[in-house]
Amino acid sequence: MLGRLLAADPGYRGPRVPCGQGHEAGFVSYRDKVIDTVLGAVTLTRAWYHCAACKHGLAPRDAELGVADASLSPGLRAMNDQAAAAGPFAKATRLLENLAGVRLTVKRVERAAEASGTAAAQTVRDRAGLITGRKLVPLPPSPVPDKLYAAIDGTGVPVTAKETAGRDGKAEDGRARTREVKLAVFFTQDTLDNKGYPVRDPGSSGYIATFEPAHVFAGLVEAEGIRRGARHVRQLTILGDGAAWIWGIASSKFPEATQIVDLFHAREHLHDLARLLEFMLGDRKDHWLAARLEDLDYGDIDGICAAARAYPLTGVKKDELDTALGYFENNAPRMRYKWFRSRGLFVGSGAVEAGCKSVIGQRLKLSGMHWTVQGAGAITTLRCQQASRPEDRIWPAPRNQMHTA
Repeated sequence: MLGRLLAADPGYRGPRVPCGQGHEAGFVSYRDKVIDTVLGAVTLTRAWYHCAACKHGLAPRDAELGVADASLSPGLRAMNDQAAAAGPFAKATRLLENLAGVRLTVKRVERAAEASGTAAAQTVRDRAGLITGRKLVPLPPSPVPDKLYAAIDGTGVPVTAKETAGRDGKAEDGRARTREVKLAVFFTQDTLDNKGYPVRDPGSSGYIATFEPAHVFAGLVEAEGIRRGARHVRQLTILGDGAAWIWGIASSKFPEATQIVDLFHAREHLHDLARLLEFMLGDRKDHWLAARLEDLDYGDIDGICAAARAYPLTGVKKDELDTALGYFENNAPRMRYKWFRSRGLFVGSGAVEAGCKSVIGQRLKLSGMHWTVQGAGAITTLRCQQASRPEDRIWPAPRNQMHTA
């Protein structure tokens, strides 16, 4: 029935049609194309045109049906994207067969999903360029939230040896095994719980990620912030773990934002500092650490540094101490935790830490996986799209099915 319905329009659009490159393509003949759909394979007979100048052919009917340069229908591609983003490609193949009765090869599932993810990533980049270039002005959210957060972090994804050639890494042989994907999660907050702690607004999280350098990621973050209402909210906050590239993005793109170093990362650095001074502190280590953790909760970075420098160190130990304290001294304005909490702000970047594990890790960092950067970037984009709010998706779900009553 579907095949006969599609055959009702053979796609003939006259003797000549625009080729898309400024030329005209001439009608050649009618040619068949097999399209896999959620209902099975359908053979489509449509008019085929050829452009003598560009040396390529096209079928206007393919573009109208959304199958130009593709052999899967839009509906089946959406199902394939969901399955491939959820788990390994072999598992996605079995899911499609078991749940939908659609049989595709593992390689075909992989190629279709990566093509969709690559196209989605390009659309995100194009939209970001239009927004930051002020050629596209998003409407402010309605209603405007009280507080908007952007939590930013990076995590390594295992890749093939070719993708790390010439790169230094942390392995014993000095070679890199991973490439860093940068992730940002935007969410809003309007309320506090009965203990006075901030509560993330349900369903407000939106994710963006890329393997591109920090300056490219900065443009994506800026565009997403503008789209989420960063210029309209009362309070904009950037959360991060202390990495310099995060604060470079925050200062250059949103200088008006409040910057907060994740409290739990800061506490980890304090524990490292106590271990560094352990040979001097002796039995007083636990008491000293407890006092410094209290200093940190109050944002007393001067007190932490003074207490650490009370012990005279020289040589390598002194250099290590200076490096450890540099983390606190450089981030002191971002560690005013008592003041931040008094204003009802989040002081932890748990949202993006969880995103690194759930959005990235649970799909791209499974045992034995080694990705190309392009493939990993495509699947990461699909994962971000599926984890984000419905209104953050770059294309809406097809309205081709009835919702359950």
